[in-house]
Amino acid sequence: MTGARLLVDTGAIERNTCLFAGLVPGELMAVVKADGYGAGAARVARAALASGATRLGVTSIAEALALRDAGVSAPILSWLNTVDADFGAAVMLDVELAVPGVAHLDAIGRAAQALGRRARVHLQVDCGMAREGCPRELWPQLLGFAAAARSRGEIEVVGVMGHLSSADEPFDQTNRRERDRFAHALRLARTAGFRAAVPHLAATAATLTQGAAHHGMVRVGAGLVGIDPTGTHRLDGALTLEAQIVDVREVGPGTPVGYGHGWLAERPTRLALVAAGYADGVPRALDPAAAVFLHGVRRRIVGRVSMDQIVVDLGGLDAAPGEYVTVFGPGLRGEPTVGEWAAWCGTIPNEIVTGIGPRVERVAQTSSTREAIGAAR
Repeated sequence: MTGARLLVDTGAIERNTCLFAGLVPGELMAVVKADGYGAGAARVARAALASGATRLGVTSIAEALALRDAGVSAPILSWLNTVDADFGAAVMLDVELAVPGVAHLDAIGRAAQALGRRARVHLQVDCGMAREGCPRELWPQLLGFAAAARSRGEIEVVGVMGHLSSADEPFDQTNRRERDRFAHALRLARTAGFRAAVPHLAATAATLTQGAAHHGMVRVGAGLVGIDPTGTHRLDGALTLEAQIVDVREVGPGTPVGYGHGWLAERPTRLALVAAGYADGVPRALDPAAAVFLHGVRRRIVGRVSMDQIVVDLGGLDAAPGEYVTVFGPGLRGEPTVGEWAAWCGTIPNEIVTGIGPRVERVAQTSSTREAIGAAR
């Protein structure tokens, strides 16, 4: 571990989950892919399941099996796997599988047949992203093959799923077009005999802004940790990234900092060396306005971000080795937020939180514990 830590506020995750559960009439799937958006998949899963989520979603079978190893018994859906993935392990541990085409259906069916069990699957349609999911022109074919696999006892179709390309822009007309495409695919699935399958289309953004996309279940991931891609709701930030000061030094005017000497001190100042770099989740490409929070004020990062460290211009601020600076947090004390960091890096908050490196210690806290720590600083 380095001198960096990610504080994970499980109370905030629970409050966000309750908010989402209250928005929808059907089920809530908590998506905990990418290690729970950097916060720890099992930790986020447990908090969400205790607060209104009924199912979990992940990308790969490996992510699903890790949750099972952690003792999580709730239904889990894995929706992105290669055709030669270990479907047998998934079937054995009751992991549900997305089916984007006939090749995947055949592979899953063979694995289930070899085990003498039925695989629980979600038929997945491409609503317009040319990405995961069955192309719409091949959807009737997939339905026919799925009906045959069901009759052979290989599968049980428990869901029909799709995804929206532009849900973070609620008024984009693409949303209506893709909702209509999903509705048509769902009608075909029901006509083919899959009436009991739970339909799900909306992720975090559409759950917040598009009631017409809710159907029987929604999938919420980034929203669990407080990220609203639409900017329409105030969610509770669940993640605070902190890093320790390693050294403090006095420098004079003209002192260069870091690789390439891209920053020169304009006046006598104090510099803090902080133990977090791009290997820990501090992006190398930063706007000059990028700052950390210390002793109630923001102080700029100067010089290039290195793999393991950054340098902060303290000005006249007193600080000592061993103290923590806040890289980002909920913003309640004036610290930079994940959204601000995303803007400084020209990206989205999801990339910031999932980019936090494995050597950063994850520390679970409740809101009251976090507030007590903040008050002590």
